[in-house]
Amino acid sequence: MKVVTFSGIDGAGKSTQIAALESWLHRAGFRSNLLTFWDNVVVLRSFREFLSHRAFGGDRGVGSPEKPLHRRDKNVTSWPVMAVRFCLYFADAVNTRRIIRKAAKGNVDLVIFDRYIYDELANLPHRRWARAFTSLLLWIAPKPDIAYVIDADPVAAFARKPEYPLDFVRRNRVAYLDLSRFAELVVIEPSSTEAMESKVKEEFLRRFPGPETGVSAVPVLE
Repeated sequence: MKVVTFSGIDGAGKSTQIAALESWLHRAGFRSNLLTFWDNVVVLRSFREFLSHRAFGGDRGVGSPEKPLHRRDKNVTSWPVMAVRFCLYFADAVNTRRIIRKAAKGNVDLVIFDRYIYDELANLPHRRWARAFTSLLLWIAPKPDIAYVIDADPVAAFARKPEYPLDFVRRNRVAYLDLSRFAELVVIEPSSTEAMESKVKEEFLRRFPGPETGVSAVPVLE
C-alpha cells in the first residue's frame, strides 16, 4: 500500500487536485481510500473545536467570498496555547502511525490524505526548539511515498477562502515552503488548475513508474 498526502495553505486548491488524482487513478483501476486529517486522524477534536470557538471566539465553518469567517485556532501563538498544541500534535503523529497501519490491512492500493502532519508543523514558529520537535514528529509519523504541497498566491487563496488574516496566510505559505525543503516535500507551483493536475500526475508517475510499485495498474498520462 502506498501513502499519498496533500498539504498547503487554506484556499490553495487541495480538494480540487485530490479529486482529479482520485478520478485519474480510479479510471486506471487503482483502489484508493481518502482520509481527511481533521476528521479521521486528529485526537480530541471536540476539545479543539471548543478552544477555537468558545475560548478564542473564532467562527465555525468554512469561509467563502460571500461569507468570510474569522477563525481563531492555528493562528493563535500564545505560550499556553503552544504548549497544548505540542501535546496534541505529538498525539496526532502517534495516531497517524496507527491509522496507516490499520489502513494497510484493507483492500486498497493507496491511501490519500487530505492534509497530513505537515499541515500542523507549518503552524509552528521557526525556532531551533521547534525544529527539534518537528524532527521528532517526522520520525514518528510515517513518511508518505509522495507528499504534495499545493502552493498558491496568498492573496488569491485568501480571496477563495477568507478565514484567517492575510498576514497569517502569507506567513503560513512561507512555513510550508521552508518545511518542503526540510522534509523533502513535492511543491506544485501555482498555475492553472489543469497545469497543476498534470504536474501532480507527472510526479506520481515519476515515483511509481511501473509494476514494481505494487499497485494494480499504472495510468497513462492524459
